[in-house]
Amino acid sequence: MPDTILVTESSNFSQPAAKRLQEAGRVIWADLDRAGLLSAVTQATVLWVRLRHHIDHEVFAAAPHLRAIATPTTGLNHIDVSEAERLGIRILSLRSETAFLEHVYATGEHTLALILALVRHVPAASRHVTEGAWNRDSFRGRELHDKTAGIVGYGRLGRMVAGYLRALGMKILAADPSLGNRSADPTVQIVSLEELLAQSDLVTLHVGLTEQTRGFFGRAEFARMKRGSWFINTSRGELVDEAALLESLRDGRIGGAALDVLSGERSSGMSDHPLVAYARTASNLLITPHIGGCTTESMENTENFLAEKLIAFLQSPQAVYAQAARQEDHH
Repeated sequence: MPDTILVTESSNFSQPAAKRLQEAGRVIWADLDRAGLLSAVTQATVLWVRLRHHIDHEVFAAAPHLRAIATPTTGLNHIDVSEAERLGIRILSLRSETAFLEHVYATGEHTLALILALVRHVPAASRHVTEGAWNRDSFRGRELHDKTAGIVGYGRLGRMVAGYLRALGMKILAADPSLGNRSADPTVQIVSLEELLAQSDLVTLHVGLTEQTRGFFGRAEFARMKRGSWFINTSRGELVDEAALLESLRDGRIGGAALDVLSGERSSGMSDHPLVAYARTASNLLITPHIGGCTTESMENTENFLAEKLIAFLQSPQAVYAQAARQEDHH
């Protein structure tokens, strides 16, 4: 009996990936809200999700035939991983796919876009013009050249962003416990997190979310940052104590923040989030709705890659398990 693959967010899905999935099984193409997901998942053996849905106990209970979840993401905080493991449901993602991810640039580029938009007041200035005004003196920004950028987490994305910022003439510090105190790049100085926070004019997070890193950037870390410095997060909202961030923005401890991620992300109801409420009237906080990886090129490439990974799993589950184990060991 062919597998039933439920694609929950099929808008602008890669055509080559769609063709491959249709060769592998029966595909249901949909764009579902929560109620639609719970109804449609009952017959699915494979669930393909992006970031709209939280795949939790309720979804698993509604999906008695489910044996795999495919998600073209590196982070998995939108999936109850422990429940999936308990049920023997395989999660196929981009996590630990290092060689492939080296050529995915979207989130690194969006990080740079957020930094420039923040320090040059781009959204507010654009809104000012569309409202009929033209007063440039209201939007005096800052230059990045000769300032210090602190990269927290010097993995693939950290290195990518460091390269972009170095090209703008910034001095680069990086903090990453896995590197000790040495960098393969002589233009990047590896320092402790405390030293990085004290010296950096801009701090950007590129850390994976684990139980050890959840909420690690909190009140003490914001207090150590240079007064007036900028904070960027395009990784995961759960890395940050958001109440402490809000406090630091309100009292001027930091000059501004730009975020592509928030804790508890969901497709509706985010207007009540304290940081979203603050951003409505504040000029020192920019928020985008987790669009870091949302480019035509990135999404097409990741969907094509994941489709092949899913087909390999459907044809030989044990081979994919063995490959995943090797990747985790190497990582």
